[in-house]
Amino acid sequence: MSHPTSTGLRVAGATLLAALLAGCQAPGTSSDGPTSNGARPSPPSAAATPTASPSPVTAANTAQVCQAVDGLIITASRRIVADSRAATERESTAEQLNARLRRTLADLADQVRDQARRAQDHEIRTLITSTADRIDAGARAGRPAAWLDDTFTEIPTALMRDCRP
Repeated sequence: MSHPTSTGLRVAGATLLAALLAGCQAPGTSSDGPTSNGARPSPPSAAATPTASPSPVTAANTAQVCQAVDGLIITASRRIVADSRAATERESTAEQLNARLRRTLADLADQVRDQARRAQDHEIRTLITSTADRIDAGARAGRPAAWLDDTFTEIPTALMRDCRP
């Protein structure tokens, strides 16, 4: 029935998953030491440059929260790809595909917001809350598959760069 739409969503989902897997760190594989921090300096800004190092407890909390958000995004991305495959097999309509995608994105935004509440560092809490707000915007988008391709794929790269102690 609606093969072009479901094929487009499948392509967007596959692209999304590839970008996310490249941009997200799997739990337990966070970068170590000053070498990685020196290799990718954060863009200069007053908010991104802390005046003091976070406490070990806050740094550990930040790492846990960031890894949890990465995991949530990867899981949701896999779900989107699986849903698009299933929708293609069932020949779902564009409206059905969009409704499912919106639900997945809304659920992801809620889960990311839960992680933001766990963050002890104010800057990390703000970053994760902003990420949840961006995902919510995708859930409300008129064309959520286009939003995935245009915006969602940028989120893991930003988190990898900014979400660390």
